[in-house]
Amino acid sequence: MPRIPITDADRERVRVLHAEGKSRNEIARQIGRSVSTVTGIARALGLSFDRSKTAAATAARQIDNRARRAELVARLYGRAEQVLARLDAPTYTFTATTVHGIETTRLDHVPAPDEKALASAVSSHLSAAARLEQIDADKGSENAKSMLGGLAVALGIRTTNSDA
Repeated sequence: MPRIPITDADRERVRVLHAEGKSRNEIARQIGRSVSTVTGIARALGLSFDRSKTAAATAARQIDNRARRAELVARLYGRAEQVLARLDAPTYTFTATTVHGIETTRLDHVPAPDEKALASAVSSHLSAAARLEQIDADKGSENAKSMLGGLAVALGIRTTNSDA
């Protein structure tokens, strides 16, 4: 595919869109050029794509998502507690469809199939909560990997990443 020369109109469009705060990718889409072409034009014009705004937005989104996960974890624990309370209640109420229509019955025990289903629901809620909590708890694993990688280098151990 032949290269299309960069025109003064391309340069001016990159300059204007950059001044409007458009991202490199957005500029590329708008002028119909590749991202690398936009990067080259911007560099030649002395423009840079400051990532601090993007980094701040990403950090804010991470904080928001962490708060959302915490809320979900609280709700999942709440649901698990509600189901456990139903299992521990002195009477068990269930509704069933019979030949006489919909009937509600109270028992002094939880029928085995219902107990199994409720116990499974508790387990699911607690497992989901644990997985969400783990997302925010795993921050130290990257530091540990870096430390182990540095230790391997210091000891002269070749790792699969350095073999490439």
